Amino acid sequence: MHGHDTDHHPRIPHASRLERARVLLVGAGGLGCPASLALAQAGVGHLTLADPDRVDVTNLPRQLWHRPSDVGRNKAESAVAGLARAFPTLSTEALPERVDAGNAEALFRAHDAVIDATDGVYTKFFLSDVAVLTGVPLIYGGVLRMQGQAMRVDPQGPCLRCLYESPPPPDAVPTCAQAGVLGSLAGLVGAVQAMLALELLSGAARSIPGEATLHVLDGVSLLGRRVRVERAPDCPGCRVTAVPEYPEAARETGECGR
Repeated sequence: MHGHDTDHHPRIPHASRLERARVLLVGAGGLGCPASLALAQAGVGHLTLADPDRVDVTNLPRQLWHRPSDVGRNKAESAVAGLARAFPTLSTEALPERVDAGNAEALFRAHDAVIDATDGVYTKFFLSDVAVLTGVPLIYGGVLRMQGQAMRVDPQGPCLRCLYESPPPPDAVPTCAQAGVLGSLAGLVGAVQAMLALELLSGAARSIPGEATLHVLDGVSLLGRRVRVERAPDCPGCRVTAVPEYPEAARETGECGR
């Protein structure tokens, strides 16, 4: 696999499953970069990175695939170029566009799992709804200031609306760009998202129907805790039957990977 003619990572259970797996990462910033690195290192066969944003000089300290010469370049294209440098034989695709109502369903169905590496609650709820509709697992992740979270949304399991019911009012929760984020914590959450994806793709996941685990990481105490999330009765997100409209608030605030 990636750069080798012999079996790659022979100690990883069901490594051949990973070689055939296709993962979509929505966002190529603070979460998408470390998550894609961990997935590539584990031997996942194909990574698609989608992001409409461009590399800013402020991204460079915490987003490992982007170099100073990439400032102004599309983030998905820059990240895929970085992956190609590190893993020359890895199959990748860059989508310099937003994942929205026009393309989300097709993109989800073309992959085995999706990593939510976006910045902003409206996009996260949208992706959760599409995951329920398509039955394609979504690995939610978020970082704000000194706290991070990650959870896998599996078919028939709790969705993001079971956890938070609905997005907060506009401007109630700042984005990472507004509130700030610790780069190393974003790297840790991205790595946890990759682990949740690998657990699923390798067949090692042991889930309880109707339940999920929210992983909460505290960057101050360096402690983590697990919270059991149950599927909420009458949750509208669990009854999605069509692709929802892309939230206008997300478009206005420019939510994507930060």
